[in-house]
Amino acid sequence: MSMDLLSFARGPALKVAMGVFFVGVSWRILALMLLRIRREYSRPRASLLRYVSAGLFVTASRSWPHPQFVKRTGAGEALGYSYHIGMFIVILLYGPHIAFLGGLLGFTWPALPSSVITGIAVVTVTLFTGVLYRRLTTPAMRLLSNFDDYFSWFVTMLVLLTGLSVSAHLVAPYETMLAVHILSVDLLLIWFPFGKLMHAFYIMPSRALNGAIHARRGAST
Repeated sequence: MSMDLLSFARGPALKVAMGVFFVGVSWRILALMLLRIRREYSRPRASLLRYVSAGLFVTASRSWPHPQFVKRTGAGEALGYSYHIGMFIVILLYGPHIAFLGGLLGFTWPALPSSVITGIAVVTVTLFTGVLYRRLTTPAMRLLSNFDDYFSWFVTMLVLLTGLSVSAHLVAPYETMLAVHILSVDLLLIWFPFGKLMHAFYIMPSRALNGAIHARRGAST
């Protein structure tokens, strides 16, 4: 029974999820590119080189709060960066993940020891729990949060927890838990294009575009 579920999870379910992910992300990016941008009638105040440099500067400078706000938002920013780094390490430097990605990309890279990955995953889960606690206990964040915020948190945490359960052989037999983990990844892939997880593709280009637009108008950010 567990092997049947595993075959479904890493077969048809994964193919459908990857299809939805790639088509959905491509559509969202294309739709953004096709948005009608208000025509600028003013004379450009900067060169193309200035546009590019301003875009890069704003991308970097907006990746951390201004000094005036560090005391209020610095801890939240640090928390966000920390768990993102942890997730990237777990995804990109864990042996089985590298084997899977290598099958898609055609090449592989060195992996970290499983014990190190497990430790980083535990820390990441702890930090991610702190993210939810901060959202629930900060009045402004709680007011601004909606279903998208909580469901995006849920599907991401589900992937982390089921992955830990697989590596530690907890909760259920290995094959069953692996199937549940892959199904949670399938769920995340399907949800990705429709929720705020799309910020992974939007955040840097939007900051760069903002900087370039201000440079064209002769303003600094």
